[in-house]
Amino acid sequence: MSWRSFGEPPPPSLALIELSSIARGIDTTDRMLKAAEVKLVMARTICSGKYMVMVAGELSEVEASVAAGLECSRECTIDHFIIPDVHPAVYPAVSATSVTMMRGALGVIESFSVAALIEAIDKVAKAALVEMVGCRLAMALGGKAYLTFTGDVDAVRYAMEAGVEVVAKRGLLVNQVVIPDPRPELFHTLM
Repeated sequence: MSWRSFGEPPPPSLALIELSSIARGIDTTDRMLKAAEVKLVMARTICSGKYMVMVAGELSEVEASVAAGLECSRECTIDHFIIPDVHPAVYPAVSATSVTMMRGALGVIESFSVAALIEAIDKVAKAALVEMVGCRLAMALGGKAYLTFTGDVDAVRYAMEAGVEVVAKRGLLVNQVVIPDPRPELFHTLM
């Protein structure tokens, strides 16, 4: 989803609940939207048989929405987050609209969790001067998610540390890689 379609700047706070049940996910989405004034960023099924709902808005509204969502999702909750001051680069990255030119190195973070990866995107964007190439969220990936970003080698390494820390502390890191000088053909496969 592009925030340009709303004709306004991106909301300051972002949240997501990842669930093991599609039916409970649909119910959770409805309750989250009824509980507070938030924008629905995304609500959909993801591999493998999971569901995710992402909302954005003012922090107090997002917190109220997530509280209602967690009350509904209960034992079906796989993961969740609230990012109070989300970096603007996160929105285009999660909507697969990040398109950039390769600048030096390529970083890749692979996660078992959509929620953990989106939190990592925020940390990567805030840690160093890098550009998001994009991310893929659990569609045709066996429930995994991954982020690709580019910048000079030192910036990519520094941003990688920040992003990996978020995912690894939850035990959800699949792998990470920094490619110092990727071939252009490789970059085109990521877009």
